[in-house]
Amino acid sequence: MRNKYIENFEKTQVAEKTIPAFRAGDTVNLAVTIKEGEKTRVQSYEGVCIARRGQGTGETITVRKIGANGIGIERIFPIYSDSVQEIKVIRRGRVRRAKLFYLRDLAGKKLVLKNLEENNLLGLFLHPSLKLIL
Repeated sequence: MRNKYIENFEKTQVAEKTIPAFRAGDTVNLAVTIKEGEKTRVQSYEGVCIARRGQGTGETITVRKIGANGIGIERIFPIYSDSVQEIKVIRRGRVRRAKLFYLRDLAGKKLVLKNLEENNLLGLFLHPSLKLIL
């Protein structure tokens, strides 16, 4: 059982930031604050969300992008951190797993995920046998 004071603090921290509904397989664009010496700037980091774990203020996402020369780069971002200013969902991917670590072994066209159409998304919500949690 968690301390009620810590739970209240986490609720206020989570309520301050609005996070869009996304899950593993979605392509997201993160606006990350980077501090270099005394200067601060906002850098964009766009990639596929391959994992989402944790709860409350400790929730993190793992984002993978393909860098120069086809090298995969993964970063783990705390969602409710002050360094993550904004999260945008660029496109939704159609996947059947919560953790997409198998993408690490793929290359080329096999790495591209299919789009989840908005019409299909509504159909998934209405179908009783499928439970889609965003």
